[in-house]
Amino acid sequence: MSDNRKTEAAPTDRRLEPFHQEMEHGMGLPDFPDLSRSLHFSPHGGRIWLDDQRMVLTHVSAMATLRRELMETVGADVTRGLLTRSGYAAGVKDADFAARIRPDGDAYDLLSAGPALHALEGVVSVEPIKLDIDVGRGHYYGEFFWRDSAEVDAHLTHYEPSTDPVCWSQIGYACGYTSQFMGKQILYKEVECRGMGHRHCRIVGKPVEDWEDPEPDVNFLSAEPRASYHEVKTVSAPAVADDFAGHAPVQRTLGELVGASSGFVTVCHLLEKVASTNATALFLGETGVGKERFAKALHAYSRRSDKPFVAVNCAAIPEALVESELFGVARGAYTGATASRPGRFERADGGTLFLDEIGDLNLNAQGKLLRVLQEGELERVGDSQTRTVDVRVIAATNVNLEDNVAKGLFRDDLWFRLNVFPINIPPLRERRDDIPLLMDFFLRKYSQQHDRRVTGFTQRAISALLQYAFPGNIRELENMVERGVILANDNSALDIPQLFTKGEEFEKAVLGLSRQGRLRTESDIATEDDAGLDALVDGFIAAGVNPEAARDRMILRAVERADGNVSRAARELGMTRTQVAYRHDKLKGGLSRRSEG
Repeated sequence: MSDNRKTEAAPTDRRLEPFHQEMEHGMGLPDFPDLSRSLHFSPHGGRIWLDDQRMVLTHVSAMATLRRELMETVGADVTRGLLTRSGYAAGVKDADFAARIRPDGDAYDLLSAGPALHALEGVVSVEPIKLDIDVGRGHYYGEFFWRDSAEVDAHLTHYEPSTDPVCWSQIGYACGYTSQFMGKQILYKEVECRGMGHRHCRIVGKPVEDWEDPEPDVNFLSAEPRASYHEVKTVSAPAVADDFAGHAPVQRTLGELVGASSGFVTVCHLLEKVASTNATALFLGETGVGKERFAKALHAYSRRSDKPFVAVNCAAIPEALVESELFGVARGAYTGATASRPGRFERADGGTLFLDEIGDLNLNAQGKLLRVLQEGELERVGDSQTRTVDVRVIAATNVNLEDNVAKGLFRDDLWFRLNVFPINIPPLRERRDDIPLLMDFFLRKYSQQHDRRVTGFTQRAISALLQYAFPGNIRELENMVERGVILANDNSALDIPQLFTKGEEFEKAVLGLSRQGRLRTESDIATEDDAGLDALVDGFIAAGVNPEAARDRMILRAVERADGNVSRAARELGMTRTQVAYRHDKLKGGLSRRSEG
């Protein structure tokens, strides 16, 4: 598998190639090391990641309890609808992930990733029976066995075998994944179910219009698919009915602010509430969390958006010049004041004034600031004329102003005046769900700004960034990505050496899946792989195998094992598709010429 994480899922014509195959009985899915390597466990951080998506490991017995509580509270039909739509949303998310991690895959590559992810996530073991796919014509037929369904186990914990199928969320997942892949609504029905007493579960999927009686099952789905991967480069999860809004984290975007974490969404809700008012807002948070960017977003969404936005860092102004900078100065007020000039308040008249690090203002300036906030009036330094201004003030600080009030460093009346609508911005370490979105945002921004072609992040870089504490918050992440883009070679992925250049420490005891499916630290997995490779190399040396001949044979054999699918072979070999295709074509051409000779 190539260790590069693509920034977008660029469609290729290979995905439009029709695929038809009836599988042999007992034939499972091909190995999926590219998917399993994307699964990381962070015990100390309390998170499990599938690439950039946060996952949860839960008990089947807990699922059973939830299912029973729902059934007894709202009834079987409502419960089925909720679980089906929840599964649908999960299927859409996994389809997005598969398209990103297999950007050059064919139809079977992309479709088989769904069942493989379902198995990797511990939901069910999937065995394909028949697949007939033609994305270009919108034709689809899929038939699968489901074995050892966790959802059946959850149902049978509290109920006897049913007269109807019970794998509701799994059916929703299959519908969501395949609909997103095909670009049209695909409906699956469970024609056999272990929860009904059958030996195993069996599902059949095809377009809604190809079913004779789809309505009873379609009624449990409230989502409409968007355009397929073959028509657009990026897609979002389909919208669902209003009664099921919020079923999955939704990315929010406000200017250069992106995020999906609960902390980010909470700040956005507060910002939207106060934006249409003239109330003073106070942003609280550590250095680097993005207080000025939130302030700009607040101004942009306010009624003053067409007026000036003026920002001033109170900590960066010498104490002797604070008042003249804020309130202006009259000619001759002091030596060097050869002309009158307005201060920041007058320049922001009608708009918004952002006072960053307001806790560093001296007490004299605090008193004058209080007057402006209360009366809307000011006097320039050295002037006796009172001027009226209409300014909305947004303040920010990374210190505890209440503590400063207790120490006599900050006026309590000004504190009460500023603390009308406080908004606390959590540090990035408490908003880890935002890190993948910010990584991609900054990567695109600085790749374009510095004219670099960077393909993404390596898996180990993703793992390191997800575990790093980010004492400098978003500003530090932005600087790391920009530095990495500058250091990286074109057409390569950002790796740890380009990102962590100052000896930053991050949690290295992240767990991943070894080839045997056991949890190991990434270093242990690498050691095990190295040991296996050393043994193989020793055998080659002892047998006198030519290295180039061994490499060529591996490529030919990998493509043969993948039934001619070069993308799948490349993932098995840890090479790019271009490398394998070039070498394979060259080797096959040489074999053909030798046979003709």
